Amino acid sequence: MSLKGKRVIVVGGTSGIGLSTAKAFLEEGAQVVIASRSSAKLSEAKQTLGGNVETYELDFRSEENAASLFKKVGEFDHLVITAGEGAMGDFRELPVDQAQTAFNSKFWGQYMTVKAALPYLNKEGSISLTSGVYGKRPAKGASTLAAINSALEGLMRGLAVDLAPIRVNVVSPGIVDTPVYAGMPEEHRKSMFNAIASQLPVGRVAQPEDIAEAYVYLAKNGFTTGTVILIEGGALLS
Repeated sequence: MSLKGKRVIVVGGTSGIGLSTAKAFLEEGAQVVIASRSSAKLSEAKQTLGGNVETYELDFRSEENAASLFKKVGEFDHLVITAGEGAMGDFRELPVDQAQTAFNSKFWGQYMTVKAALPYLNKEGSISLTSGVYGKRPAKGASTLAAINSALEGLMRGLAVDLAPIRVNVVSPGIVDTPVYAGMPEEHRKSMFNAIASQLPVGRVAQPEDIAEAYVYLAKNGFTTGTVILIEGGALLS
């Protein structure tokens, strides 16, 4: 299925996986819309991507904000959501309000975005959500993220049935070298990535481009729905 001329909205498309995904769709000839909370990041992303990219500010934790966005955007063909903040910490010590904040972002943000998008989404189109490998194999301190990611995958399966013939899927990345780690000292970051890479069958951590290809596949393949695409370098085998 060609994406040429198709209208694709990437929520969280200003950095990391989202930015690479927006770029990948542009390379397929799609018309790309990116949405993010930060106007500064939107401007930077537009300069990076070039081409005919539309940008909109969006706090996807707000139903009103999400509804306003899609009313402005109008009809479109594919929705990709890569945004969402998590929370890490030992279950016994992580404050409940931090866990709730993470759910409000990564789970409820995606939930509300889909709900707001539906009146404008092509019935032959697709929705791609984002979970994470901790939903299958949690690391120590990742119980909250494990719960959020598992909830998203359950939501996806329900939506694939409820919203048919719209296709709904999830991309579940493992460790990815994105700006989320930019605040770490360079030596610490490299040491962490090297340690993780040594445990993976592929021998490296993912780059955002590795994950972006999955969202493009899910938009192009008209026979894929209700599926979780794991891109974790073999982490479940190690």
